[in-house]
Amino acid sequence: MTSIRSVVAAVVVLLAALTAGCSADTAAPPVASTSALVAAAGTSGLPSVALTELPVEAQETYEVILDGGPYPYSQDDRVFGNREGILPEQDYGWYREYTVETPGSADRGARRFVVGEDDVFFYTDDHYDSFREVLG
Repeated sequence: MTSIRSVVAAVVVLLAALTAGCSADTAAPPVASTSALVAAAGTSGLPSVALTELPVEAQETYEVILDGGPYPYSQDDRVFGNREGILPEQDYGWYREYTVETPGSADRGARRFVVGEDDVFFYTDDHYDSFREVLG
């Protein structure tokens, strides 16, 4: 489930590395278009976070989701209704939710991934009070 955002981000990094040694008088193509930079930063308008900046449990859950399970909780891989209205508006059924383990919690805890049909991942660590778009 590689997203276009991940591919664009990789291309931006590669182009930046290739053009880093160019002097001002050397004709070089621009590193990336504005739309490519926006895509690399996220497309939802919400704050973003790199996957590597999330807790290790979130990184592990991310991989489980990409693998299609199995999921540790019966509530995982169920429809997320976006009743809070924080995520971009989509038809009911567009989003699915997944539990991210919280060490020391007696229950599922407050951490979740919500994933859109377009494979955009959102992370919350405060039980849907806020979300960040995950840049994988």
